[in-house]
Amino acid sequence: MNIRGAKRGLTLAMAAGAIFALSACASGDPLSGGGSSAAGDTIAIGSAAFAENEIIAQIYAQALEAKDIKVDFKGQIGQRDVYLKALEDGSLDIVPEYSGNLLQAFDKDSKASTSEEVEKELGTALTNGLAVLKASPAENKDSYNVTKEFSEQNNVKSLADLAGLDRDLTVGGNPELEQRPYGPPGLESIYGLSAAKIKFVPLSDSGGPLTVGALKDGTVDLADIFSTTPAIKENGFVTLEDPKNMILPQNVIPLVSKKANTDKVAEVLNKVSAELTTEDLIELNGKNQGAEKASPKQLATDWLKEKKLI
Repeated sequence: MNIRGAKRGLTLAMAAGAIFALSACASGDPLSGGGSSAAGDTIAIGSAAFAENEIIAQIYAQALEAKDIKVDFKGQIGQRDVYLKALEDGSLDIVPEYSGNLLQAFDKDSKASTSEEVEKELGTALTNGLAVLKASPAENKDSYNVTKEFSEQNNVKSLADLAGLDRDLTVGGNPELEQRPYGPPGLESIYGLSAAKIKFVPLSDSGGPLTVGALKDGTVDLADIFSTTPAIKENGFVTLEDPKNMILPQNVIPLVSKKANTDKVAEVLNKVSAELTTEDLIELNGKNQGAEKASPKQLATDWLKEKKLI
């Protein structure tokens, strides 16, 4: 929805500790106790800190449990830098990922542009024993959105139109977006926006209500919101076109540790990936974020039963 590798040092460790503390549930640190190395054959499955990813992680967990694989579930643990470190140190074994952003986390200079190219390059770009299984047709991309009024008043329908604006531009998104290749650096280098005219506003809810509210009330002009978020359609936001493919294809893909990279795990999760579609993600998000307020766990159970995977 933004997002290295072997050179994560003290700064990353400090950031990881801070996010772990913020994302821990009332029962304590989501990565404490039951780590994969201490749990024998138990597979530790985690999710990033937003609802869709937790739903997919629950789908993975329940599908594996249905095949008698022991699972330790750790939801909402943080953003990419945090859970990559957890996968590398063995406290996590599986996380649902998004292919293009994952590739850029390991190879920011990649020239891949199609889903197939991204998946192929991931096979060689990942480090520290990490691997990906088969990608899903389901895709959820970071997308830049403006209000309908902003689009009409400034004649903006594409990221390419932004460089022609005679005004400063306030951009909102997760804090890490500020340094991502598809964040302000990409808007400058790929679409020609002046860095001096970009003001970045950190909004730590992965395109959720805080970000949506900031776009609606004019706190930001341009907001990074995941493309399967129901609020885009509900609020009539205009998703700007990306003619230069600054944002890579973002197919849902299981990222696994060396321990979890087994034939049995791959067989189960590859079947899940084959069934998961973009339309499924939109529907699941709507049930979670709308009036129904269905839990990720229940949504995962219902989806797996509908697809006859459990």
